[in-house]
Amino acid sequence: MKNFLDSIRQWGRRHEPRKSALEMFRYLGPGLLVTVGFIDPGNWASNVAAGAGYGYALLWMVTLSTIMLILLQHNAAHLGIATGLCMSEAASTHLPTPVSRLLLASALGAAVSTALAEILGGAIALKMLFQLPIKVGVFVIVGVVAMLLFTNSYRRLEKFIIGFVSIIGLSFLIELFLIDISWKEALVGWVRPQFPAGSLPVLISVLGAVVMPHNLFLHSEIIQSRQWNLKDEKVIKHQLRFEFYDTLFSMVIGWAINSAMILVAAAVFFSKKAPITALEQAQAMLGPIVGPAAAIVFAIALLCAGLASSVTAGMAGGSIFAGLYREPYDIKDSHSRMGVAISLGLATLLILFLSEPFKGLIWSQIILSLQLPFTIFMLVYLTSSKKVMGSHANSRFDQITLYAIAAVVTGLNVMLLVSFLG
Repeated sequence: MKNFLDSIRQWGRRHEPRKSALEMFRYLGPGLLVTVGFIDPGNWASNVAAGAGYGYALLWMVTLSTIMLILLQHNAAHLGIATGLCMSEAASTHLPTPVSRLLLASALGAAVSTALAEILGGAIALKMLFQLPIKVGVFVIVGVVAMLLFTNSYRRLEKFIIGFVSIIGLSFLIELFLIDISWKEALVGWVRPQFPAGSLPVLISVLGAVVMPHNLFLHSEIIQSRQWNLKDEKVIKHQLRFEFYDTLFSMVIGWAINSAMILVAAAVFFSKKAPITALEQAQAMLGPIVGPAAAIVFAIALLCAGLASSVTAGMAGGSIFAGLYREPYDIKDSHSRMGVAISLGLATLLILFLSEPFKGLIWSQIILSLQLPFTIFMLVYLTSSKKVMGSHANSRFDQITLYAIAAVVTGLNVMLLVSFLG
């Protein structure tokens, strides 16, 4: 079946990558699409809760999560480059059918949970800016996202999302200039693990907001838009090297923006002993404390994050669902369209039944972190298999590192469950 990704791959097989200092810029894009997934409205809720409730003490989780994210996202891209398959396709091809279907169904559920946070965040931003009711804003956001997904090619979407990432980053840079940050406390918070009383659910939600299951699936898919020649070992190694630069660059940007969210919340709300239970409340309090410009910038950045991350959540859902049929993502194909519709449609329905949107955002991130260990173990199993990856299978050191990350994530989730049951 001919589709967009196939045409890219066929074109690429007739070309070799050029050797130039500026070549890395040809690879920038896939990592930034993934980045927008972890600076989404769900992250805003988790980070605002972390900063407002615990000051600078939980910044270390952003650092730890980002380090784990770099390794995991590179591993997911590694799978796409070396095999020409996204993670969903690889699971359907190389795992027993009952196992793959169960794992991919849970991943699709995670994509729905992600889309819920993204759409809801965009609707909250519309309420902040235009006093639009949440439920009306939800349909506006879904309508715009559906139009973007069903009428644009991947490369146009990539430019659109990179533009939004730039706006979000610039917005938080402005916020940091407007607010008095305690940089000494921040430096300690970034590197010293702390577990303040009652902070575990927020810590886990921060983890789930940074390392997200749907982003691992999405990265293994969209990285293939940069393919040239899957049969040439030198080209594959070349791809892997530049992909890592793209991933590292993009994830560091994400780390900076997520950190900025906590810094702003810590400086403005924690220092005033003002607990935050809604993003609207955070935006409303920014105005009197810092000034009206900060409140407007906050809302604009949130709207950009909601729109851009809703697009990537829909793409991830389409990729996961198409992979069940061993097909790549292609919005012109019925299975990809069905996956997008399931992700956006179910998320919209769930939002309509939410009584407390802010808590819905926090819980969406907790659900993501609960599903995350299954996706990580599946990814590491696939990329460690010589049957799947051939000579590009993970080394023993890579396996130990990646399984250690999976163990840390699983351990934190067990701690969360025990705290709830207790």
